[in-house]
Amino acid sequence: MNRKYDVIILGAGAAGLMCAIEAGKRGRRVLVLERADRIGKKILISGGGRCNFTNLHTSPENFLSANPHFAKSALARYTPADFIGLVEKHRIPYHEKKLGQLFCDRAASDITMMLEQECRNAGVEIRCSTKVNEVSKNEVHKNEVRNNDEFTVQAEDANFAAPRLVVATGGLSIAKIGATSFGYDLARQFGLKIEPPRAALVPLTFSEQERKRWCDLAGVSTEVVASTRGTKQTPPAFRENLLFTHHGLTGPAILQISSYWDGRQPIQLDLAPGRNLTADLRTRGHRDLSIWKSLLREILPRRLADRWLETYPLAGNSDRAWADAERQLHAWEIKPQGTEGYGKAEVTAGGVDTGELSAKTMESRKVSGLFFIGEVVDVTGQLGGFNFQWAWASGFCAGQAI
Repeated sequence: MNRKYDVIILGAGAAGLMCAIEAGKRGRRVLVLERADRIGKKILISGGGRCNFTNLHTSPENFLSANPHFAKSALARYTPADFIGLVEKHRIPYHEKKLGQLFCDRAASDITMMLEQECRNAGVEIRCSTKVNEVSKNEVHKNEVRNNDEFTVQAEDANFAAPRLVVATGGLSIAKIGATSFGYDLARQFGLKIEPPRAALVPLTFSEQERKRWCDLAGVSTEVVASTRGTKQTPPAFRENLLFTHHGLTGPAILQISSYWDGRQPIQLDLAPGRNLTADLRTRGHRDLSIWKSLLREILPRRLADRWLETYPLAGNSDRAWADAERQLHAWEIKPQGTEGYGKAEVTAGGVDTGELSAKTMESRKVSGLFFIGEVVDVTGQLGGFNFQWAWASGFCAGQAI
């Protein structure tokens, strides 16, 4: 016997729970199945345990997708103000850290407890520690009277059925908390196209030669402007901090640009953003190696400044040599060997092709009653709360449609 519901949602993360709340509020009998032992595991570890739950400045330009227009409808229908209203309704204290990023004052568990309470209020049933083995759909043919156009979800301990199935299983990032390819596999099973998944918001690694040159600076941080070329969507430049690691580079600037890096083109780093070194040198009255070294130590951490001089020594005292030295500092070109992969990635880029889905409802155009929301879809936010806002917005839109 199948246990019958109006809606089955696979995944009790940010998108799945928001969808469940909205569907439950509309009177739907909702079942959420989660393979982990608790809801919202990614929420709980996000933002250093304080959950950067949205960004005040959210706009479609903060998202990467093969179709940059797809997210516009959902983001307009459910805004940061809407989620902030929910947070304030539950009297959760929060603060803006920087650049519109909102965090809980206390802990990310405030958000999961809020979502769990909203699910209870909406009559949503949540089953954790439930592994789904198989999903199938019984199609109704035109000449048949039987009304069995529904999805059957086979779990290890029971079978469930519903005419609406929502896939909110996330991406491949952070396997240690249960990330799998299940959502992509399910999309392929039903004939939907996939934009190749890849690690995003992820540290970059150096080649062995570059590691020997730079990685003893692990822990050194400095402000840069990071940019790159060669992706389908013209990448913005990011002015944030860079951090040297034992393997390569990380920090907000690197995580941001990693989402746009195509794996082949170099990355450009401006190590002296907003500084005109030629003008600075003029004010000093003369120029020589000691002046250049002093200037670099003003701009960069001392260890990095000294390593820079060792690696890129002045080629003389001519105007051209000084101009080349400044140009090099403003356009340090590096070719990463790769990334630290899904284990360190905050999010997965790529996913279910947006051309397969309705931008208004997140429903499959090919398979009636099948929805994909959140990270499993080819919509990836920049660092700073944007991926959570996409989860809330896409979950809301599906919840309003089912």
